Amino acid sequence: MNYTYRNIWLINFPVMMSILIEQLINITDAIFLGHVGEIELGASALAGIWYLAIYMLGFGFSLGLQVVIARRNGERNYYETGKTFFQGLLFLSVLAILLCIISKIFSPIVLGRLIASEEVYAAVIDYLDWRIWGLLFSFPFLALRSFLVGTTLTKPLNKAALAAVMVNIPCNWLFIFHFDMGIAGAAMASSFAELCSLAILSVHILRKMDRQAYGLKWQFDRKILHHVCRVSNWSMFNQFIGVASWFAFFVAVEHLGEMELAATNVIRSISTLFFVIVNSLAATTGSLVGNLLGAGQKNLVLPLCNRVIRMGYAVGGPLIILSIICFNPIFSIYSGNGDLMRTAHLPFVVALLNYVFALPGYVYMNAVTGTGATRTTFIFQAATIIAYQIYLWSVSCFSTSLSVYWTAEYLYVILLGVLSVIYLKNKGY
Repeated sequence: MNYTYRNIWLINFPVMMSILIEQLINITDAIFLGHVGEIELGASALAGIWYLAIYMLGFGFSLGLQVVIARRNGERNYYETGKTFFQGLLFLSVLAILLCIISKIFSPIVLGRLIASEEVYAAVIDYLDWRIWGLLFSFPFLALRSFLVGTTLTKPLNKAALAAVMVNIPCNWLFIFHFDMGIAGAAMASSFAELCSLAILSVHILRKMDRQAYGLKWQFDRKILHHVCRVSNWSMFNQFIGVASWFAFFVAVEHLGEMELAATNVIRSISTLFFVIVNSLAATTGSLVGNLLGAGQKNLVLPLCNRVIRMGYAVGGPLIILSIICFNPIFSIYSGNGDLMRTAHLPFVVALLNYVFALPGYVYMNAVTGTGATRTTFIFQAATIIAYQIYLWSVSCFSTSLSVYWTAEYLYVILLGVLSVIYLKNKGY
């Protein structure tokens, strides 16, 4: 089971498209809201990150679910993959309902204490009132994606990604401008797009998969669910605290001013396209590592990681250079405000160049996750975030430069990568 560059790319590309679903939804929201006003543009950043932090609880569980499914697939125990998938689907569906209720009650209380601008706060709540219901669609989608990625049958993810984008763009225009719903319209369009992508994958599983061979039938198995939860609980909190620290970054920037917050949202939105490459390759690495270990090929784990990193540089490097050169026309898609563009220019370059360190950092971290050592990745993440927050606090004490704030991301991914490599080598991978 020696994965070539071609094998990795064919497995990764649909994964990249599926991750692009969530990111293109956020990007589309930012583009449309950039033409509504700076308040709405900045508020969508805070609201989007808050929603993403909650979403990451489900995403983290799906990573653990994917690890277990990949291990069973590598062992050629296909019937158990389906049974494992259904335990994950049940858990994620219940979790989505609970998180929707909790968010509706506590989000206004918490955000009211964190956000300085009353106008930004009001816009954030308007967005979340509609956006949070998207969890009811995105969490079951995550379970389906974990099954497809874990079994390396990833092609249907392309159709789901395309459907979400094709629905989200016209719905954004319709709800934001035609029905004059503003930021709430962007949230409604995003949730509806997630519903459509879920429908696409559900139809594929029901009609195209060999349900008998893969054990695809409703059945509750407490033992399997307990095992999946044991693997997943650390990755859940790992992903959550990762985005929670990102939210803290945006709160710190919001205190610099509404212009800086709006600029940061555009930078995040554009840079997200490149970090989709990072995240997809990292997720693919975790799945392939699980398959390698299931097949008893422990010695191929680090060579696989290095191959994935080289591929990531080859794909992303030229695109990043082109984007830095073409900053003005790219930024003008979001806003024609000259002051906003000048504020964002240097921080944009700093943010994109972080790709060089983020790619190996996330690939090696997900390789550790793929071995099933999710508790270890949580410890690494927690230690890294403490260092990140100390650095961010230190920066806020002596600098108001947005570019300096963005250097905190370098510290985060470098530490994560170093800790992960040390672990993998010490374990003999």
